[in-house]
Amino acid sequence: MDRQVGPSSAEPSSTPDPVQLAIRLGLLACLIYWTYILILPFVPILLWSTILTVALYPVFDGLARLLGGRPVVSATLITILCLSIVIGPASWLVFGLVEGVRLISEQLGAGNVSVPRPNAAIKEWPLIGNQLFDLWQLASTNLAAALGKFSPYAKPVATTILSTVGSVGIEILKFLVAVIVAGFLFIPGPRLVSSMRTFLAHVIPEHSEDFVALAGETIRSVSRGVIGIAMLQSLLAGIGFIVADIPGAGLFAFLVLLLGVAQIGCAILLVPMIGWYWLTRDPTAALLFTLYIVPVGFIDNVLKPIVMGHGSRTPMVVIFVGVLGGTLAHGLIGLFIGPIVLAVGWELLAAWMRDEAGRNALLQGEVEIEAGRLAANSVQPRTSLP
Repeated sequence: MDRQVGPSSAEPSSTPDPVQLAIRLGLLACLIYWTYILILPFVPILLWSTILTVALYPVFDGLARLLGGRPVVSATLITILCLSIVIGPASWLVFGLVEGVRLISEQLGAGNVSVPRPNAAIKEWPLIGNQLFDLWQLASTNLAAALGKFSPYAKPVATTILSTVGSVGIEILKFLVAVIVAGFLFIPGPRLVSSMRTFLAHVIPEHSEDFVALAGETIRSVSRGVIGIAMLQSLLAGIGFIVADIPGAGLFAFLVLLLGVAQIGCAILLVPMIGWYWLTRDPTAALLFTLYIVPVGFIDNVLKPIVMGHGSRTPMVVIFVGVLGGTLAHGLIGLFIGPIVLAVGWELLAAWMRDEAGRNALLQGEVEIEAGRLAANSVQPRTSLP
C-alpha cells in the first residue's frame, strides 16, 4: 500500500516570514527616504528645466525643421539664447534688487527717510480713518516704531527676501544650470513624454493621454502668458527707469516683474511714480516718461489675451498663492516655478472633477431612464386571454 508523500521539510514554506518581510520593507523605506534626501536640493532646478523644455519645445521643433532637421544645432542655439537672457537682463534685475535693498537700508540707517504728517480729514474716512491716521502720525514722528507694528506679519517675507538677496549668486547659478539641463532635454523630450504616459496609464488608465496633454498646455500657457509677459514688461520698464534716471531703477524693475507674475498689475507702482516724476522733474522729461511708461504698463493687458486666448483659465488667486508659496519655499527660482506647478495641479484637479461630474450625471441619467421604463411597464394594461 502506497504511503502518501507529505511536503518535505527541505521545501520553503509558502507563507512569508513576518520578520523578513519587515526587514525588506524597512530597507525599501530607507532607500526611498535617502533617495528623496539626495535629490531634494535639485528638485527646483529639475522642475525649472522641465518647464523650460515644455514651454520652448515648439520653438525647438520649428527651428530644427528650419535648419534642415538638425536638432542638436537647434537645441544649442536656444540654450545659448536662454543663457544670454539669464546672464544679461535677468542678472541685472536680480542685482538691481540687491542694490535697491542696500540703498533702502542705508537710507533708513542714516535717518534720511521722512514721512509727511497726515491730513486731519483722514479721520473722517469710514472704518479705517482713525487707525490709519494714528499709524500715519506715528510714522511721521517715529518711523521705526511704525514699522515695528508690522514686524510680526512682515518677518517671514522679509526673511525670505534677505536670504534671497544674500544668496543671489547661488540663485543665478541655479538658473544657469536649469537652462543647461533644459538644453539636454529637448532631443529626448518625446521619449520622456512617452514614458510619462506609460507611467500615468498605470495610475489613471482612463485619462492618461488627456492629463499629459493638459499639463503641457498649461505649462506653455502660464509660462508664456504670465512669466514671459511679466519679464518683458519688467525689462522695458527697467529701460525706461534707467533712461529717466530714477533712483533704484533695478529694484523698481524687479517689483514690476513681481507684480506681473503675481497677476496684481504694475499700475499700483507706475501711477505714483508718474505723479512723483511730474512733481520733481522737468515737464518735458515728465511728458516723455509718461508717453513711454504708460504703454509699457498696458502690455500685459494687450498680450495676455493673445498668448493665453486658447490656453489655461487658471484663477488669479491660484497664481498668486503659487508665487508666494514658491518664493517662500525655494527662493527666487520658486517665484517662477511656483505658479506654474500650482496651475498645472489646479487644471488637472479641475479636469478630474469635471470628468467625475460628467460620469455621475451619465449614471444618474441611466438610472432615471431605467426607472421610467419600469414605471411604464407597471402601468401598462394587461390584455385578458380569450
